[in-house]
Amino acid sequence: MPTQESHPLDKMRESLMATGRSPLIPESEDAYGWLVGSWDLEVRRYWAVDVSGQHLKGEVHAGWTLEGMAVQDVWIMPQRGNRPTVPNKKLNMYGTTLRVWDSSIHAWRIIWCNPGGEHFQQQIGRRYGKDVVQLGTRDDGILTKWRFTEITTSSFHWLGESLAQDGETWNLEGEFIANRI
Repeated sequence: MPTQESHPLDKMRESLMATGRSPLIPESEDAYGWLVGSWDLEVRRYWAVDVSGQHLKGEVHAGWTLEGMAVQDVWIMPQRGNRPTVPNKKLNMYGTTLRVWDSSIHAWRIIWCNPGGEHFQQQIGRRYGKDVVQLGTRDDGILTKWRFTEITTSSFHWLGESLAQDGETWNLEGEFIANRI
């Protein structure tokens, strides 16, 4: 009986995905394992604009990758079933985050890429109490803080902020409420 050849992307998926956290990451440092799975998003604020009245929905899908040394996700807004042929650049998100454990700094290096919205960011992520906080600096020198708060097994609250020129005030730029699918 002839064997069915696998699709070329099967090898890529197989080599990228991992079944769980690497034993090289201490359980106490696992800031993102809880994120693995699929989530529905309620979008409240995007690029500092209150969009809650638009009832904009999104989705997140996350999994362990790179031999369990990273958690990678895909954030999509609007949801795949509701995406226009030509998305509004200001309300378009189809990007990926790669969160990679770096034992030399006991933290996670984060790279966010949203080519459709022309938004790229690098940050460092750590647990702070019950929250996960990611800090970085944009290309224009503005400091950013992205936070996962109110984390449960079935939901989380995500806030994206930037530091105002006064050096003290954090401005809310993004806000999402997520519920596990």
